[in-house]
Amino acid sequence: MKPTKLRPPLEEKDVEKLTAGDIVSVSGRIVTARDKAYARVLSDGKPPLKLLGGIVYHCGPLATKIGRGWKILSAGPTTSARLDGMQKEFVKLSGVRAMIGKGGVGEDVANELAQLGCVYLAYPGGAGVVAAKSIKKVEKVVWPELGTAEAMWVLQVEDFGPLVVAIDSRGKNLYLRPKP
Repeated sequence: MKPTKLRPPLEEKDVEKLTAGDIVSVSGRIVTARDKAYARVLSDGKPPLKLLGGIVYHCGPLATKIGRGWKILSAGPTTSARLDGMQKEFVKLSGVRAMIGKGGVGEDVANELAQLGCVYLAYPGGAGVVAAKSIKKVEKVVWPELGTAEAMWVLQVEDFGPLVVAIDSRGKNLYLRPKP
């Protein structure tokens, strides 16, 4: 089975057709964000760039400067649940339609994301070098003063994945165990 290909910016219809358990890949623009970037977006009351319909990757890449540009050496996902206290407000302010990370989010947060039309895509942990191979270009680094891991990286990716739709827009959550 071939993965469903996603190309941001995503429309509501793009995420509504995804079902928990689907395999997807992403080609186009994604933006990394972790704790400090989330906090800064919430503090400022708006993101520093257009994220409407976008995809945010919970990642602090390992990067090296090459000439006037950057090369991403490793881009493994970070644990998303540690951002739970900020997820709902971040999605409301940014309008993102998908998040990529590992480990899922809390059940309440998963339900809130689904209500906002945002899906959660899981990337396998431990595959940071594989993820980096899908990154074709670093467009921009936002808030570099936060440090390499915490800055927002605007990345162009091609066939980034495989990703599993772990939480869909209807709230189906692969991280929850079925009730007996």
